Amino acid sequence: MTRIAAHRGGAALWPENSLLAFENAIALGSDLLELDVHLAADGAVAVIHDASVERTTDGTGAVASLTAADLRRLRLRGPDAALTAEHVPTLDEVLAAAAASPVRLLVEVKGPAPGLRYDGLEERTLAALARAGLQARATVMAFNPDVIARVRTLAPRARTTLLVSRGAVERAGARPEQTVDWAIAAGVTDVGLEHTLVDERVAAAARAAKLVLGVWTVNDATAMRRMLALGVDVLTTDRPDLAKRVQRGDA
Repeated sequence: MTRIAAHRGGAALWPENSLLAFENAIALGSDLLELDVHLAADGAVAVIHDASVERTTDGTGAVASLTAADLRRLRLRGPDAALTAEHVPTLDEVLAAAAASPVRLLVEVKGPAPGLRYDGLEERTLAALARAGLQARATVMAFNPDVIARVRTLAPRARTTLLVSRGAVERAGARPEQTVDWAIAAGVTDVGLEHTLVDERVAAAARAAKLVLGVWTVNDATAMRRMLALGVDVLTTDRPDLAKRVQRGDA
């Protein structure tokens, strides 16, 4: 059965990548929490999507130039861009919120810029998962194959996902089903595709390769029904509430 992942905790419903979003997504019955991590100036692992704080907070600057204390002082914006009382959490805080529930985790390791890695972020992310005792419930994801390679070196048994966008497939002049070959070459356990890439051929190729197939970011009911009919393993959405209703046949 397809599992529902709350993208950034449910970014259409609550401040993205906030403790409020993750707690509400768990209460809603989401099967997984999807979140993003960057490396802060003091070595803290910050849960935030962008490499800078402008879009999602009332602050300015690169995440890499701010400490965990700096980030805690910033206020997150909600889906309507209004400021909230929520702050930028650390990975440790999010894992503590998740630990008491059965929810699984999709942790996307980001970079300071496209194609670049933070030195040591993979180690710190894996260490946080180990401290929380959540390694077995987490999958580490990245668009950057170098990040995947580093994670596989550090934790060969960890679940890993190669993320692939439609733009990357088009730039490569590739067919969507070739993304499965890319995932096999990266040595991952899972492949995470922009949902518009996925059709019966892609789903069959992933199954044949024994890869877990995830899709993102699926926000309307029609697309959700199409992905469920294809039997994808993980459906990542900003609307976990809607996805659960669609899955039950209530929407």
